[in-house]
Amino acid sequence: MEDVLSQRLATVACAIEAVHHRHNVSAILRTCDALGVHGVHLVEGRRFRPSKGATRGAERWLDLRRHPGPAEAVATLRDEGYAVYVADLAPDAHTPDTVPLDRPVALWFGAEHAGVSQEATEAADGVVMLPMHGFAQSLNVSVAAALILSQVAQRARARDGALLTPEVQQRWLSRWVARDEQLRNGIQARQQLPRTLPDAPSEEDPCP
Repeated sequence: MEDVLSQRLATVACAIEAVHHRHNVSAILRTCDALGVHGVHLVEGRRFRPSKGATRGAERWLDLRRHPGPAEAVATLRDEGYAVYVADLAPDAHTPDTVPLDRPVALWFGAEHAGVSQEATEAADGVVMLPMHGFAQSLNVSVAAALILSQVAQRARARDGALLTPEVQQRWLSRWVARDEQLRNGIQARQQLPRTLPDAPSEEDPCP
């Protein structure tokens, strides 16, 4: 756990709309965990439930923040010092190689077909997009998120102060250890339950 926390990024976050698309969002959460993007903001119209096959439990190791709408999510990110870049198409869009990293950055992803909400687009500091060189001019949102997050995270790691501070790492380590112990105790308790229900008494063998 200490090794994983020592590689968690503080200066790159992820925000996701359209959480009703469980599989895509779950795949993005798994990508964030793998890349060490610790902070994830879920913009919920309804409460998100991860798809276990897609996340492989990754949501347990992330700093998941839930917001009722784009305005609340953007306000929180702004208060924490993040610039917001939405994944969309625009003539003046940045590529993952040119997104400014002079301050913490939050990469915002929308729905598969509808894209990023207008409210988020209007509030954003800029747009990021992947250059396309084929007939297909779009990607599945979880694939696009993986490519953009990977490139931006790699650039961020080369900069000083990109990782969680030791104090923040210690707080998360305490949370992880406590939760891991709670899960382990729950598993042990379930294992001690009787495997089968006792047979019901027959008429020939009535209860005393």
